[in-house]
Amino acid sequence: MAMKISKAAVIGSGVMGAGIAAHLANAGIPCLLLDIVPASLTPDEEAKGLTTDHPAVRSRLAAAAIARLGQTKPAPLYDEAFAGRITPGNLEDDLAKIKDADWIIEAVVENLAVKRELLRKIEAHWQPGTIVSSNTSGISINAMAEGCGAEFRNHFLGTHFFNPPRYMKLLEIIPGETTDPAIVDGMKSFCERTLGKGVVVAKDTPNFIANRIGTYGLLVTLQAMEGGGFTVEEVDAVTGPAMGRPKSATFRTLDLVGLDTFVHVANNVYDKVEEGAEKLVFETPQVLKDMAARGWIGEKAGQGFYKKVKSSEGGSEIQSLDLTAMAYAESGKISSPSLEAAKAAKGAKEKIKALLGAGAADRYSGLAWAITKKTLLYSAEKLGEIADSIVDIDRAMKWGFSWELGPFETWDAIGLRRTAEQMEAEGEAVPAWVKEWLAAGNESFYRKVEAEGMGAVSFVYQGRYKEDVPPPEHISLRGLKERNKAIRSNSGASLIDIGDGVACLEFHSPNNAIGADILTMIRQSVDEVQANYEALVIAGEGRNFCVGANLMLLLMEAQDEEWDEVDAIIQVFQNTMMKLKHSAKPVVAAPHRMTLGGGVEVCMPADRVVADAETYYGLVEVGVGLIPAGGGCKEMALRLTQADPDPEIDLQPHMNRVFLNIGTAKVSTSAHDAKRLGYLRPADRIVMNADHRIYEAKQSALRLVQAGYEQPQPEKIRVIGADGKAVLKLGARAMRDGGYISDHDLLIAGKLAHVLAGGDLPAGTMVTEQYMLDLEREAFLSLCGEPKTQQRMQYMLSKGKPLRN
Repeated sequence: MAMKISKAAVIGSGVMGAGIAAHLANAGIPCLLLDIVPASLTPDEEAKGLTTDHPAVRSRLAAAAIARLGQTKPAPLYDEAFAGRITPGNLEDDLAKIKDADWIIEAVVENLAVKRELLRKIEAHWQPGTIVSSNTSGISINAMAEGCGAEFRNHFLGTHFFNPPRYMKLLEIIPGETTDPAIVDGMKSFCERTLGKGVVVAKDTPNFIANRIGTYGLLVTLQAMEGGGFTVEEVDAVTGPAMGRPKSATFRTLDLVGLDTFVHVANNVYDKVEEGAEKLVFETPQVLKDMAARGWIGEKAGQGFYKKVKSSEGGSEIQSLDLTAMAYAESGKISSPSLEAAKAAKGAKEKIKALLGAGAADRYSGLAWAITKKTLLYSAEKLGEIADSIVDIDRAMKWGFSWELGPFETWDAIGLRRTAEQMEAEGEAVPAWVKEWLAAGNESFYRKVEAEGMGAVSFVYQGRYKEDVPPPEHISLRGLKERNKAIRSNSGASLIDIGDGVACLEFHSPNNAIGADILTMIRQSVDEVQANYEALVIAGEGRNFCVGANLMLLLMEAQDEEWDEVDAIIQVFQNTMMKLKHSAKPVVAAPHRMTLGGGVEVCMPADRVVADAETYYGLVEVGVGLIPAGGGCKEMALRLTQADPDPEIDLQPHMNRVFLNIGTAKVSTSAHDAKRLGYLRPADRIVMNADHRIYEAKQSALRLVQAGYEQPQPEKIRVIGADGKAVLKLGARAMRDGGYISDHDLLIAGKLAHVLAGGDLPAGTMVTEQYMLDLEREAFLSLCGEPKTQQRMQYMLSKGKPLRN
């Protein structure tokens, strides 16, 4: 069923409730946020002469939660202005307002009695057809709804958001026994499309899917650690990227989550499962009880398994906890052949195979195997109990715990048959359904199949392979290349046929840094599309869209004083961007995550940008002692002219903001923030679901075709000239005098001001795009020759962060 949700209500303004309300606001959904009425006044309220009957006091908890959204890090809102979409209230005065909501979300304390009582109050104001859900991490949905009416229970389900709701992809939907299946399907679609979530359907069992498997995995890791005498650092060295897991591994993750939270989650399973081996695993280890008793519960307490302390050299160092002595000591470097082999391997599948490949001869390989086999067996044992599909279990672990491979994908990667036999030889009980699957001659849980559209995989489901065809909104460039849809390719980029007359240009150089190979492919792609296709999309599936130009190449040429080569590199970049901008066929860019420097300059010539909401966008060249020279300055100046074509309009205030953003290497905190900063245009689109980004870019391109696309013509730019440049330089000098920037920053700012202002021409002069590009190139070239700029470039390459010299 098509789910229409125009208004929502969240009850409970704690960390999760406020975060959920914020993400609804991110999606453009107005939200009512309610909490209890405070029992007493704050000192500030007393000083103002307020009473507990004052509306501001009665709704204080929700109002304060909304106010905190602007200070919370990482930011829950795409744009702080979105807080205006959330209305505070309280449960005594405002509960009746929930009748106007299409979706009511309960997000109060994890206590069954409290949740039951609240649901009864909600039902008293509930309107037929309204969806009601509980954001619980493990309390039974059916138990919560006991005593509620049949129709209410038909519309009630669990929606477990992972924290923080803006950033964590996973959303577990948990139907109750009588939840209408159409509502489950509708909510799944709505949460994927509108909220950008990765949705899995879980059974109503303790901790559902991700926390059930994840908690078990952490506890068996502690057991293996104790049994083998491993240290905190050794376990984290094994259970991080070497196993396809996040850098936070086991114990840094526990410090981030909080030991108190973890123990609560573990106890939830311990209290609800029957006596036996599973219950023993979920019993809180004594060492965790000891740490909790001392208050060493993690980052929020200042110490947990790790603690930051001042070093003897005046800086700080990270110390790790010796669980035997319960004392902190300096962390050491961990290495072994298996860990080094995993580090050298490419991709999660090869890494874990390399880690496990050394076997018992390498103690770290042995630790990895002990943890992995237990987790794989437990996941297989729980299939059917916590979820019906191995796909939902794998996705829950990838989206909720940031594993690169889910447990069943991992088992396939390391060899299902061989490792199952090894497990049995070691005395482990392999679930019957896995043994039956192998006995039937199958060698893996997943297999690739040829299908129409974007391709598909099959997975084991109730003793047979079931096809899992992705929805049309999921365009996989990797899958298309596997099906020989690449039109042309080189070391840095590929042009791929994504159907319906649209080709997609994908960058795949290291870090997607722009070099000669990518620039060549851009030019070839424009020619190919003009000859044989209707439109071009620029998108990728790497970790980031593009982090800028090939800095190493520029530095080498500058250090060798090959100025003609540097000039040629800039000219090729500029000419390529102009070719892209004046393509006879529409161009749509689809950036995601880090899109910096040259990455932004690749997007700027596009007719439209369709950005992932989590796009961090900025012209950051000042950070390496340079200025944008691939058209970034020119395009920002042109946009001011386009926005205010009236020659009487004063462009100076607008250019001041552009100068400040580029001069401080300002990077947006989201795609919405990029619009606020002027990097994205009003017509550019923002997509909540990253998996839909390429599809939506394709649709935008096709709409431009259908509207009768006309090739862009050269435009003139109105400049602020010499007087405007003086204003910009005055501002930069004030920042230097105030100690905010260095002398070299001031030099760069002067070059930037000269370019943005259009040089020393009179204000209001109309200039060509090429004139502005020439100014960019001249400034860039001169800065490349500055020793301090070369120091900045070298520092960025070696340290990965800017140097302010």
